[in-house]
Amino acid sequence: MTKQTQEDPDVRIKEDHENEEKEIDLLELAYKLWSKKKLLLVWCMWGAIAGLIIAFSIPKEYTTVVKLAPEVKTNGKTNLSGGLSALASMAGINAAGNSGSDAMYPQLYPDIVGSVPFLTGLFEVVVTDKEGEKYTVKEYLEDETSAPWWGVVLGLPGKVIGLIKGGDEIEEGHTLNSFQLTPEESELVKALSQRITASVDQKTSVITINTKMQDPLVSAILVDTVVSRLRDFITDYRTTKAREDLNYAQKLNDEAQKDYYSAQQRLADYVDKNQSLATRSAQITRERLENEASLAFNLYNETSLQVQQAKSKVQEITPVYTTITPATVSIRPTSPRKGLILAGFIFLAFVACAAWILFGSPMVDEYKKKSKELKAAESQENPSK
Repeated sequence: MTKQTQEDPDVRIKEDHENEEKEIDLLELAYKLWSKKKLLLVWCMWGAIAGLIIAFSIPKEYTTVVKLAPEVKTNGKTNLSGGLSALASMAGINAAGNSGSDAMYPQLYPDIVGSVPFLTGLFEVVVTDKEGEKYTVKEYLEDETSAPWWGVVLGLPGKVIGLIKGGDEIEEGHTLNSFQLTPEESELVKALSQRITASVDQKTSVITINTKMQDPLVSAILVDTVVSRLRDFITDYRTTKAREDLNYAQKLNDEAQKDYYSAQQRLADYVDKNQSLATRSAQITRERLENEASLAFNLYNETSLQVQQAKSKVQEITPVYTTITPATVSIRPTSPRKGLILAGFIFLAFVACAAWILFGSPMVDEYKKKSKELKAAESQENPSK
């Protein structure tokens, strides 16, 4: 114990000495950078110039955001109690969205929006830019969307190679087939998938759809179309079986109505022709026709009730979406963020210059010094030989 207490002051003195050396080193590094402040300033100026060139070379992009809140219908047998449902929501689990037998829950909506058939279905959508010109989405992406100059430069070798090799010519009257796309169509699908994104909040099931275009009006029109088609797709999926049942019930009702009207007409014709007859056979025939008309009416009435029930079922399972954030035409571009790009390039230039001053330049000087010493040693040895 006494030995440890004797060593403690020495250890403390050693640590203080090391801390002083670190402070001295940091001060020395700061002094080196301050002594080269003009070089740092020059590098930062070049970084600012490069940042401005890059920032103004990137085309402006406008983003439109739409948020939807789907109606979540749950089965009473699979519903969680309020407390458990709240705990599941806090944990990021959507208990309501995955319950029931419906396989089309909101978490699949981004996959639907990003699917090839959905994207190719947008090619022929007509959009209008802020100048009033009308294009299809395909024409706008091909002819009206520009790229940075370095993208054009980097893409030239591929285009030259493609021209040399020669591509497959598209036949006249070619129709779009999402099962087998041409290379140009595949590139358009890839470009469109990068400009249309969808996401779902796992806790609230709120659907967020973004579109990014180089024209604000085109972006707003496109996101509105995406939302509309997504709604139609989900509605069609969820109501397909119910609509088939409705069509079948309507068919049975139409047949029952036809049979009922026919039975009524037969009874009326018979009564008109045999009003003066009072025989037993005539009475039996009349009773039979009346029974047939009554049975046909009962069947017609029952099928009419089934049609009404089928219509109610279709209305019940039709999904309802509440638009939280509607589509609006953006006033300011969302990209490029010129200030951030400029600050980033200045920072990178400062870091690069500081690294050169502190590490690169001393290493080069040390290498030159050793090279001179080696040459001097060799020159001293050569005369002796």
